[in-house]
Amino acid sequence: MPVRILIIDDDAVACEFLQEALSRAGYDVDTDTSARTALCRDLSSYDLLMSDIRMPDMDGLQFLRHVHGERPELPVILMTAYGDLQTTMEALNLGAWDYISKPFSPDAARALVRKVLEVRELRQRRMRGRPPLKDEPQFIGSSATMVEFYKQLARVADAAASILIEGESGTGKELAARSLHQLSSRSEKPFVPVHCGAIPDTLLESELFGYEKGAFTGADRSHPGLLASAQGGTIFLDEITEMSTALQGKLLRFMQDGEVRRLGGREVHHVSVRVVGAANRKIDEEVAKGNFRADLLYRFVVRLHMPPLREHKEDLPQLIKSLLAKLGYPGAGISDDAMERLMAYDWPGNVRELQNVLQQTLLLSPFMMILPENLPEKFRTRAEWRPLEGAEREQILQMLKNTDWNQSRAAQLLGIDRKTLRTKILRYGLSREAAGNGK
Repeated sequence: MPVRILIIDDDAVACEFLQEALSRAGYDVDTDTSARTALCRDLSSYDLLMSDIRMPDMDGLQFLRHVHGERPELPVILMTAYGDLQTTMEALNLGAWDYISKPFSPDAARALVRKVLEVRELRQRRMRGRPPLKDEPQFIGSSATMVEFYKQLARVADAAASILIEGESGTGKELAARSLHQLSSRSEKPFVPVHCGAIPDTLLESELFGYEKGAFTGADRSHPGLLASAQGGTIFLDEITEMSTALQGKLLRFMQDGEVRRLGGREVHHVSVRVVGAANRKIDEEVAKGNFRADLLYRFVVRLHMPPLREHKEDLPQLIKSLLAKLGYPGAGISDDAMERLMAYDWPGNVRELQNVLQQTLLLSPFMMILPENLPEKFRTRAEWRPLEGAEREQILQMLKNTDWNQSRAAQLLGIDRKTLRTKILRYGLSREAAGNGK
């Protein structure tokens, strides 16, 4: 039975364009020039909806609210010629599965529809197969940066291809690998993490490929190896750049033919396992230095980049709330001043460093409220956050000048309430007189 798609766009020409493009791919396509009349249809008979955003009577976002409220599992792709960050985020937050900007080619439309339908099928298989696990890995964050990363994870989760996750220490590369495993059809099979940097290279080979009894001194029994123990599932090779180039060559041969020969043995074992690697070093630089084999890098079909925390600081409050609960302090709070200092910091250790700071602070604090004086020393010294403070002072001062010192209007334009603005004016010592004197 062909996939049924409904297209909603007040532009009849656009409807015809999409109908023709998707019909050629074998889809059964209906169109409607009104979102309100589209709601009168039996939407349960469709597998996918595509709606324009700017339409008279009812726009695409209003239409999405209605659809998501009644049928949250039904994929909706929004289209617009007036894309911006705010609209994109609102669309995704309302439950849109994807978002595409006009104009787009027929090939782009078909590719997007195919990807969304693949993700839908994956989710349906998982729902049929088992209920969500209580300890299933969860990412925290709803910023545009993280939403884009989630989309990438979902698109490649059930692919057979090997994946390399790149990112700084503490960003959550193992969490990403576990998410890939749990989102895939391999989720009932083993997930085997291997921290390559923590195992001496001479031992890493025997741990990965296994060994026969008597293969070396101390080998008093046979060991199948971690690759074999992950049969049918996923093996996660963290800090893969720590492998010697010799061992990289053996891993390359395994990734090419799926064959494992244990140390001291002659028999070849065939193993089907998905390889997910992770690197906190810039792997292209390691290839250029001769520390990582280019041919092994090419065996990783997909390369995912884990964003560092400094690139999505808007997720910090949500992350802090989640980490406080994880650390056993669900009722703990944080003052605005303390949050300001945490937001001003660049977090070179990423989420791992954030968790350490919160744990240290709460263990030493006599209160269930994090105040600036409870934070580690680097957050109490103004040198760590003065650049942000200075920029904020100048922004507030300029806005006050632009509004002729109308505090209500300035607060509105700055996106804060009048009480907060008044507090900052007092903190920074701002006044019309001082500004007039050039201070």
